[in-house]
Amino acid sequence: MPTHKRSFTVNDDVEVPSPGAGEVWTVGAVILNREGRAFAQKRSWERRLFPGTWDIVGGHVEERETLLEALAREVEEETGWHLTHVRRFLGTTTWTGDDGGGLRHEADYLVEVDGDLDHPVLEWSKHSAYDWFGPDNLARLKENCGPGQFMIHDLVARAIEDPGRVIPMA
Repeated sequence: MPTHKRSFTVNDDVEVPSPGAGEVWTVGAVILNREGRAFAQKRSWERRLFPGTWDIVGGHVEERETLLEALAREVEEETGWHLTHVRRFLGTTTWTGDDGGGLRHEADYLVEVDGDLDHPVLEWSKHSAYDWFGPDNLARLKENCGPGQFMIHDLVARAIEDPGRVIPMA
């Protein structure tokens, strides 16, 4: 758990949705390295939600937390890196998990971080592996996904295709 809040910058054109009362929100961060490859971590098989699948950094927005505060917290908790800049809003997706938790809204962002990108500090109780994904290994993001569960693959594919101009999800 982070011991203090660090500041980060946000591009002026970055959209931040306003969650409605009673809505459950999650956030996701697409993190690119210098080669333009996207970071993903594999969810452990013990996880209730999407076990054994690849995922971007992110998680649930806690009570009295803004979407971007949650994004910064999740980046630090899941990798040990620090959010430094929010470059682009990648879109909002509404989904229902296989854990009985109901409807969720997810806001995803293309971000920049500070830290040793070669040595993330994973939450090994929640994740079993990590990798960097580019066009050559993008299909691996579909591992252990059922039909229609390619949200992470599709999101990362759009982010690495043109990181300067990411087209929002439909």
